[in-house]
Amino acid sequence: MYGRDEKVSPIRLTAVQYIVLGIFLILAYGLWRLQVVQSDFYANLAEKNRIRNVPILAPRGRILDREGRTIVDNYPSFTALLLRDSSRDLTLDADLIAQGLHLDPKEVKDRIRHFAASPQYQPIYLKDDITPDELAFIESHRNELPELDTIMAHRRLYPRNGFMAHLVGYVGEVSEDMLNQPQFELYNPGDIVGKSGVELEYNQVLMGKNGSRRAVVNSRGKEVQTLEDTPAESGRALKLTVDLDLQIAAEQALAGHNGAIVAMDPRNGEILAMVSRPTFDPNDFAVRISHDEWAKLVNDDDHPLLNKAIQAQLAPGSTFKIIMATAGLQEGIAQDMHVVCNGGATFYGRYFKCWVTAEHRVHGVVGIDKAIYQSCDVFFYTLAERLGIGRIAKYATMFGLGQRTGIDLPQEVSGVMPSEEWKIRNFKQKWYAGETISVGIGQGAVAVTPLQLAHAVGAIASGGLLVRPHVTKPQDLPSNVIPASSVPDQVRIPLDPQNWEIITDAMANVVNPIGTAPSAHLQGIDFAGKTGSAQTISNLAKARLGALGKSKFKDNGWFVGVEPRRNPEIVVCALLEEGEHGYLAARTVAQVIKAHVEKQRRTPSKIAKGSSKVEVGAVWGDADPDGSDQGAVHAGRLVLDLPKERLPLATAAPGVN
Repeated sequence: MYGRDEKVSPIRLTAVQYIVLGIFLILAYGLWRLQVVQSDFYANLAEKNRIRNVPILAPRGRILDREGRTIVDNYPSFTALLLRDSSRDLTLDADLIAQGLHLDPKEVKDRIRHFAASPQYQPIYLKDDITPDELAFIESHRNELPELDTIMAHRRLYPRNGFMAHLVGYVGEVSEDMLNQPQFELYNPGDIVGKSGVELEYNQVLMGKNGSRRAVVNSRGKEVQTLEDTPAESGRALKLTVDLDLQIAAEQALAGHNGAIVAMDPRNGEILAMVSRPTFDPNDFAVRISHDEWAKLVNDDDHPLLNKAIQAQLAPGSTFKIIMATAGLQEGIAQDMHVVCNGGATFYGRYFKCWVTAEHRVHGVVGIDKAIYQSCDVFFYTLAERLGIGRIAKYATMFGLGQRTGIDLPQEVSGVMPSEEWKIRNFKQKWYAGETISVGIGQGAVAVTPLQLAHAVGAIASGGLLVRPHVTKPQDLPSNVIPASSVPDQVRIPLDPQNWEIITDAMANVVNPIGTAPSAHLQGIDFAGKTGSAQTISNLAKARLGALGKSKFKDNGWFVGVEPRRNPEIVVCALLEEGEHGYLAARTVAQVIKAHVEKQRRTPSKIAKGSSKVEVGAVWGDADPDGSDQGAVHAGRLVLDLPKERLPLATAAPGVN
C-alpha cells in the first residue's frame, strides 16, 4: 500500500503549467511596458527628481520724466513660492508653511487647489516681499519642506504720498480675466503686470522677459549643483513727456482740494503734468493689496482710484463760454451783438438769472469782449438762443468735446455734448429750445473732463490747431508698441484771425482788475484764461436739502489758462470740486503757469555728477483772510529727494513729503 507510486493527474499538471506561463507572460508584458512603452515618461519623472527649474524674474523698466529723472524704480525683495515638480502632497504641509510665513492655512490650501490644473513646472507664488524672519524659516526648513523655495524679485518703488499715482498707475498679479485677453495671452499666473495708468498702457515696453535656473537637487530637494542659468532680460525704461518740476508745482497747487489739474503743451500735445485728488499709494499694490484695503479704496465716496483728469465728467460752467464765443464769432453773430444785463432775462417763458445777482449788481451793456472777461450769463443766454443747439454742438464737437481726446492712457471717458440727435438717440425724446439756454453757459447736459477742456481751449488759443494729447513721445517707443488711435495726431480748424484776437485778448483781461480773477494776475507774464463755476445739483434739489445742500453740494470751480495768450506754450486746466468760485481755481492754475515760466527763464542748472538732489521751482497761492479775491501769488523752493540707491519702502522712497 505504501510502496505504490502516486501519479499527478495530467489535467492538474497542465493547469499548473499554464498558470506559471501566464504569470511569466504578465511579468514580461509589464517589463516591456515599463522599459519600452513608458520609458520616456518615467525617465522624465526621474529627471524631475534630479533637475529643478527655478524662475528668475525680470525687473520692469524704470519710468522717467522728460529730462531722464527717475519717477518709478525697483527695489530687490524675496518671494516665497511652492515648487510642484515632485509627487509630494503639498496640502499636507500647508499648516506648517502658513505658520512660518504668517499666512492663513486656508489661503495656502486655496492657492494650491486653484493652481492644481496648471502645468506642474509652474510654481505657485505664495507670498511676496517676505520678511527676514520668514526667509530664515524657509532656509531652516529645507529638509522638511523641500517644495518651499525663494526667488529674488524686483518690486516697484513709487513716489510717496500718492505723488503722480493716477498718471503712473500701479502693478499687480495678472488676473484670470486678463489672461483671457489677447495682449496677456503669453503671460503666466503669478506674473506682475500693469493694472492702470502708464504701467498698463505701456506694459509691453516695461515688462521684461523672465529667465530660469536649472539646478541638480538631491532626494531631499536640496540644490547641490547649478546646471544652467538663463538670465532675465530687464524691461525697457520709459521716458514720459511729464516735467517733474511742473508736476511738483501742480501737486502742491492742488494740495488740500479734491479735483484735478492737467498741464499740456498745445503745440505738440505733450502732457507736462497731471494730478488727481484724492489719491492713493501705488506702493500698496506693488506687493499684494489686502482685501480690506482694496474694499476701502473702492467704496470711498471721493473715488481715490478715479483719474479725474481724464475720467471725471462734469459740467464745465462758464469755461464753456470760450467755445460759445468762438461759435458766435465764426458764425458772424457775436461781433456786433450787445445785450443789456439787468441781472437776468426771460427765454421761452422762463427767467434765467445772471451770476452777478448774488452780488447785488448788474453788468449793464455787454459786448463779446466784456461778456468773456466779466462772464456775463445774459449775453451767452442770448447768444445760445441765436446760435441754436445744432451750431453749438458743431463747434464743441469740432474742438473735441463729447469724444475722447485719444490720449495714451487707459479708461479715458468721452464726456457729453448734447444735441438734437444725442437726445433722440439716448432718451427717444425731442430737444426743446429752452434746454439750449443752459447749455450756453456750460450747464444742462454738457459734461467734460479737465483734459478735454484744456485740449479745446488750448486749440482755440493756438489759432485752431487741435493736437492729440500724449504722455510719451512716439520716437522714444519701439515701433511695434505705439498705441493705435482713431483720433488724428492733429487737426487744423480755420479761425478768423480777428476773432482769434478778440477771444484771446478778452481771456487776458480775465486775470486783470476788470476780469473775474484779478488775484491770479502774474506780473510780467502774458497769462490768459477763463473762470467757471458749475452746479453739482439743481437749485431746486439744493433748496429741498436745506442746510445740507448748502454745505455739501457746493459748486465746482473751474479755470483753464494759457501762456502766452496767443500760440501758447502751455495750457493748464484746474478743477476744484466744490471749490465754489472760478477765481480760486484761477489762482491754482497761476501757480503752475508761474512755475513753468520761471523754469523757462532760468538758466538750466547743472546737477553735480552723482548728486541725488534735484532743485525745482515751486509756487503757492495765499487767499486773504476775508476770502476776497485779492490774494497774491508767492514763489518758493522745493527739494525733491531722489535716492541714488533704491531701498525697501520701510527705509527710503522718493517723493514729496
